[in-house]
Amino acid sequence: MYFIAIKLVASMKFSDDQVRKMAALRDELYTQIRKYSEKIEMLEENVKTLDMILKESSFTRASSLTEQIPTQKPIPITDVGGKVMAKAYVTPEQISIVLEQGVEIDDDTPPFRSFFLDRIIGEMKKKDSTEADAGKIQKESIIDCAVTKNGTHMQEIIIRNYRQNQRVNEIISTVGWSLTRMLENAGK
Repeated sequence: MYFIAIKLVASMKFSDDQVRKMAALRDELYTQIRKYSEKIEMLEENVKTLDMILKESSFTRASSLTEQIPTQKPIPITDVGGKVMAKAYVTPEQISIVLEQGVEIDDDTPPFRSFFLDRIIGEMKKKDSTEADAGKIQKESIIDCAVTKNGTHMQEIIIRNYRQNQRVNEIISTVGWSLTRMLENAGK
């Protein structure tokens, strides 16, 4: 039955224009597959990070994380193999993500700027700016991100004014995904 269908399709004649359109469609489908594969990987990393945070905090809700600051331990950020790449320190004012010694990557290594800074932090900043323009928050309360370096290598990522506790999990999981991809892209 499949042989007959293949034989029928093989016997069909397509114009050059139709062939070009089919090739373009195939390329677009491959692009979409890669795009969604990356999103799936990121979502899987988010789930792993949330599982780890829940385990570390004895199933404490993320909304109460900032209430535990005095006794809270640093949150390890691991790669897929479980190796600690960085540790996150959460205070009511900021999230500090300190890279582990030996993790040597530059902030221009993809996808740090395009994904983490532009898409994740950038979208939060855009939302905060809209709220500031509407008078809901002060301009000084808009989320901000800074990177400290040791030479050319990233040493710490500081996110100030995260304001909303649900952002903590998103920031930690997406920075973990970003660092994993950066290390892959840097060939380490």
